[in-house]
Amino acid sequence: MTTTEMPDTLHRILDYSSRSDPYPLYAELRRTPVARQEDGSYVISTYRELADILHNPHLSSDVRNLSHPMPSREGETTPAFINLDPPEHDRLRRMAMRHFGPPHTPGLVTGMEPALSAAVDGLIDDFAGKERIDIVDDLAYPFPVTVICRLLGVPREDEPRFSLWVNDIINSIDYDARTDPKEKLDKGVQARADLREYLGGLLAVRHGHPGDDLLSRLANDDGPDGRMTDEEIISTANLLLIAGHETTVNLITNGMLTLLRYPQVLQRLREDPDLAVPLVEELLRYEPPVHIIPWRAAYSEITVGDTVIPQGSQIMLMLASGSRDPDRFHDPDRFDPDRTDNQHLGFGSGIHLCFGGPLARREAQIALTELARRLDHPSLVADPPPYRRSPVLRGPIHLQVEQNGG
Repeated sequence: MTTTEMPDTLHRILDYSSRSDPYPLYAELRRTPVARQEDGSYVISTYRELADILHNPHLSSDVRNLSHPMPSREGETTPAFINLDPPEHDRLRRMAMRHFGPPHTPGLVTGMEPALSAAVDGLIDDFAGKERIDIVDDLAYPFPVTVICRLLGVPREDEPRFSLWVNDIINSIDYDARTDPKEKLDKGVQARADLREYLGGLLAVRHGHPGDDLLSRLANDDGPDGRMTDEEIISTANLLLIAGHETTVNLITNGMLTLLRYPQVLQRLREDPDLAVPLVEELLRYEPPVHIIPWRAAYSEITVGDTVIPQGSQIMLMLASGSRDPDRFHDPDRFDPDRTDNQHLGFGSGIHLCFGGPLARREAQIALTELARRLDHPSLVADPPPYRRSPVLRGPIHLQVEQNGG
């Protein structure tokens, strides 16, 4: 395996003109599984090498281990646990998991299923009489936002405020000082500060007032690891608020787009709701909500395949490319919900495996099943639809669908 610079392919992947279909470019990238870039960073694009490094203890998620500063992380005072390494990562993730899922809260997701179904039904009820709907605006966005607000204890009516901050934060994730205006970074830094201040205000009134929402539980519960500091709670809530809906919006929207491109599978789902479980797993491989982890750091020198990555190097992980790797998946460019060997990278892998994966899966299963069952002869208005700017969190910004044979 020879390390080769492939800047043109990567630049084309990151360019918005490739957003609707980056997969042929991923195939180009995979010709060099570990590619050194002009700036000294490394891009990893093949399944075996990605799986290897995601489980490598010398891979760091802490920006402080980079040789060069990461501008997109400016203004991040207390990193969320996703941006920390063990043992701090393990302690904070363990403290959050006590209130979010198994083993301490095993019934959280299943206990929410009636509310999830009711939320989806209510949104689809509003489709009545409409010949044209926007899957994003009318369901894929409001549904997971409602869910994560309820879980965290964030007032749903505050969505117009925090959605602007979230958009600016997401837009700044892939900031490149060589090509992007400084305003993009500045807006992201300010949005992080505004969101922290907002969540801090919600947290302040939770102390001494236990409740069922996650903010209340984190503010008042002393588990085996003690209690998080306020800054740690705010960082955790920040992570969950953003990741808890942004990725699910993409998963549902990409899923509906794929089903409309594969009408025979849409019909199968309509007739057999149990298909939703393997179907969502295949969507996480075929059209995942997260395409790229834009940076990790080499905590010390790392060897990936035959390539030695120096300590402090920035590493970009092309997860969506790995999940389409023909050396790992048979006929990877075919959407196949009957695929049995499907250890995709849709939620990452290793110690940072997506914290909210079980909830996101169930939200997508319910939403797509009900859309398949209740939409009347749906068809795409435009294919490809318009996409969001981000190459990291990739999905349509709108998905216009006609029904009733319109």
